[in-house]
Amino acid sequence: MHRAFADAGADIVLTNTFGGTSIRMRDSKYAARVPELYRRAAELAREATDHHERVLIAGSMSLTGSLFQPLGPLMEGQVVEAYAEQAAALTEGGVDFLLLETMFALDGALAAIEGVKRGSDLPVVCTFSYDSGVYTMMGVQPKMVVEALRPLGLAAIGANCGMTLDFMDHIIREMAAEDSGLPIWAKPNAGLPNLPKDGTFLPEYDVGPEDMAHYAAAYVRAGAQIVGGCCGNTPAHVAAIAKRVKSEVGNNGG
Repeated sequence: MHRAFADAGADIVLTNTFGGTSIRMRDSKYAARVPELYRRAAELAREATDHHERVLIAGSMSLTGSLFQPLGPLMEGQVVEAYAEQAAALTEGGVDFLLLETMFALDGALAAIEGVKRGSDLPVVCTFSYDSGVYTMMGVQPKMVVEALRPLGLAAIGANCGMTLDFMDHIIREMAAEDSGLPIWAKPNAGLPNLPKDGTFLPEYDVGPEDMAHYAAAYVRAGAQIVGGCCGNTPAHVAAIAKRVKSEVGNNGG
């Protein structure tokens, strides 16, 4: 999969470590081996894309699967430690930068950023998922994210996943209006998932490659500097996005 996306024209490929914090993995059979898994995942991504010198490897990190006290069982210290461990192992494996994605609460994101910075000196990107229109599930708005993350020395901020491609446009515009000086990352789903009628459980997404490419170009015009695809995006989607966006940027002298 890494090779297929790089061959399709991606400049950034993510490691397969999205839900890999030790907190999330503690009930799995790999609970005692999570740092090894992080390192190997980074090495595999690097090995698969080495024939593309331009491709950067992002160490993907996301949710712990639990909430902070008093809403859940987590305490800040254990969250910081878990992300520090994951960041250190991904760095050892050879990633170029670290990506915190699908965040939905400011306290969780701030603890994760603190942990990542303890575990690594690599650049950090943080993106939130707005699955309630232009709000996260905890009621966080894009401008609140910009205000909270602006002073933390991140390499970029933005949004991933989410509900619809039109909502992503509103989110990018709101972030751009805050004029933080940080690059904006836009990585939406290929529309919404639908379960196929044949009884299988592999969802089908309702937005094709050319429509994704159209929206990606619109996000660049709205203020995004990094665009791509989250759930449901295939190498064909990425190829269409890369062709359309790079053509438009080049034609405009960017």
